[in-house]
Amino acid sequence: MNLPTVALVGRPNVGKSTLFNRLVGSKVSIIEDTPGVTRDRIYSEVTFNNYRFDLIDTGGIDVSQELFNDEIKIQAEIAIEEADVVIFIVDGKEGITANDKVVRDMLRKSGKRVIVAINKTDSKESRDHLYDFYELGFDDYILISAEHNIGIYELLNSITSDFPEYDEIEEQANRLQSEAGRRCNQQIKEVNKYHEGYIQGVEDLLKVIRRR
Repeated sequence: MNLPTVALVGRPNVGKSTLFNRLVGSKVSIIEDTPGVTRDRIYSEVTFNNYRFDLIDTGGIDVSQELFNDEIKIQAEIAIEEADVVIFIVDGKEGITANDKVVRDMLRKSGKRVIVAINKTDSKESRDHLYDFYELGFDDYILISAEHNIGIYELLNSITSDFPEYDEIEEQANRLQSEAGRRCNQQIKEVNKYHEGYIQGVEDLLKVIRRR
């Protein structure tokens, strides 16, 4: 049984990779203050309470960077398509930018459940921009600081609110495995039955030939 999938998307340097590493619990994603540094999708698994899900980190979408942006956008679109939940990360210190609006438009077209994670809200500058982000038009907003582990528990609770607990996933997987085993055994019985009939037919034919 496949685990639920969560994708992190946003413009460059909003803290996607920092949040990815925070949620995963280790430094898996590259952190560098250079646009386009994380170009490919990076996957890891997250465990939270009785929940497990796959997490995808994507490159920062920047309309001013022509060199890698098309490739990064394609990678982000693939991640969004794979995801059950998308975390749209924005920078609380800087407010809404043109790149944020590009990401917003991508997410609106996707129809996926979106949680807006307003990062870096531990800074004084963020107080001037917090209410601006509601203009993005989504339903769920969480204030976080990925660097200082603020709001991460609330974010994880929101992410997993509609996910099955791991025990349920494991139970479903066991049921599927049992059903697959039952079907396999049935097919083996049918093959054996056919094989026995074939052998019996050959033996009967040989008896007829010997009588002649």
